[in-house]
Amino acid sequence: MKIAFPTKTSAGLESVVFEHFGSAPSFILVDTETNEVTDIKNLDQHHEGGQCQPLKALGNVAVDAVVAGGIGAGALKKLNTGGVTVYRAVAGTVGVNLDLIKSGKLPQFTMAQTCAGHQHDGGCVH
Repeated sequence: MKIAFPTKTSAGLESVVFEHFGSAPSFILVDTETNEVTDIKNLDQHHEGGQCQPLKALGNVAVDAVVAGGIGAGALKKLNTGGVTVYRAVAGTVGVNLDLIKSGKLPQFTMAQTCAGHQHDGGCVH
């Protein structure tokens, strides 16, 4: 399974999961079958609110899942329509959240949990 985690910095599994999918500077991509960890620059970071293009943000890399601290309704819908499952991250690192997703303990995002917009620092408005 290929899982993308939005992050502010690129430190592999030690990267802290960013608060908001669309405005994250980069993504850590983990392939759970090969244990390969790669960094993807967010190619859609500076979009207008509500105009996130999640596949463009991921550099058009196909993923099976996204684990994010927050996400807008439009991005969630686009990812789900594209067959990508979106999980709600807990505070902490990619590694912590990866362990939780492997053990089936991370919940999937619902539309009721989506963000209403961006804060100035790129985080979510809840």
